[in-house]
Amino acid sequence: MQTIVLGGGCFWCTESVFLSVKGVQSVVSGYMGGDAVSANYEAVCGGDTGHVEVIKVEFDDSVVPLEVILDVFFATHDPTTMDRQGNDVGSQYRSVVFYTEEDQKPTVDRTINKLRDMGINVVTEVHPAVEFYRAEEAHQDFFNRNPGQAYCNFAIPPKLAKLRKEFSQYMTS
Repeated sequence: MQTIVLGGGCFWCTESVFLSVKGVQSVVSGYMGGDAVSANYEAVCGGDTGHVEVIKVEFDDSVVPLEVILDVFFATHDPTTMDRQGNDVGSQYRSVVFYTEEDQKPTVDRTINKLRDMGINVVTEVHPAVEFYRAEEAHQDFFNRNPGQAYCNFAIPPKLAKLRKEFSQYMTS
């Protein structure tokens, strides 16, 4: 098992994508990377903590390798916009990878360099993982528990469609 922490905009969206990937054992929404000694949704959304909305992804790398986790991540969010994902604006929505093991960093760097070699101006930050603050229970498995939520119905289906189109062999169903 491996764990990696990903920030790619609203954690409701990234969580929904990774809950659909074979080999992913758990996805926990939370906050990471800021200077504040605690984190909660209101404070992080206010943009004053320095934290990013992230998901902590635990996965079986014999089923889905880190390279695929990263390919899914980069394919289902915009890694070229600084502090923005669609309508979500602010440093709390920046694109970032927090690696939990030092041997993950070369794979992250290789993936980003591959995208840059393709002419994609990736601005994704890469850092070692620091303290993870679990988001409030209302934010866990949000889309599945709130299927009628307007934002989710606007933002998540295109990401799931892209996942289905480009990574169908890695989807749970």
